[in-house]
Amino acid sequence: MSSNTVWQNLKISRDDREKLKGHKSFCLWFTGLSGSGKSTIADSVEQRLHQMGVHTYLLDGDNIRKGLNSDLGFSEGDRVENIRRISEVASLFADAGVAVITSFISPFRSEREFARSKFPKGEFIEIFVDCPLEVCESRDVKGLYKKARNGEIKAFTGIDSPYEKPESPELVVASHKESVEESVKKIIDYLIKMKMIK
Repeated sequence: MSSNTVWQNLKISRDDREKLKGHKSFCLWFTGLSGSGKSTIADSVEQRLHQMGVHTYLLDGDNIRKGLNSDLGFSEGDRVENIRRISEVASLFADAGVAVITSFISPFRSEREFARSKFPKGEFIEIFVDCPLEVCESRDVKGLYKKARNGEIKAFTGIDSPYEKPESPELVVASHKESVEESVKKIIDYLIKMKMIK
């Protein structure tokens, strides 16, 4: 961080932006193994919130790596930096009054806790998309598990790099047991209960 910069206090606040939009801003942080269903569920949640008049933006892991994080690989250090950048971007979206949704494997607890630290208490909602490795691997939508098993991809989460399960997420959706619709309903019901949306 540069010592030559000073935080600029601005006149329009997050509260002002939330009032303009008519709803709270918050972050839904989807985490889970590749193939667990994070992106599918996150996309469906965004569609539902959009129908309800909530201003949203979805930050998807693959999409972000096509642009903002295209300079990063998949080493542990690059994965940490990937999540650091996303945490900062998600925080900016929330400050703009938007309900931001993120879908990233984000395998390390310390990085998810860093993301949480960027938000006011209660406005970071960690959603663990719980799905056994064997089910994720059987889906293998992108063919990544096969490549990892063949040694073509190194340090692949769940194979030769760890995934640290959340210890106390706000929500757990079991994508191997629940339908997408059931998972979406659980998430929307939680947001209503916590008075994040109406």
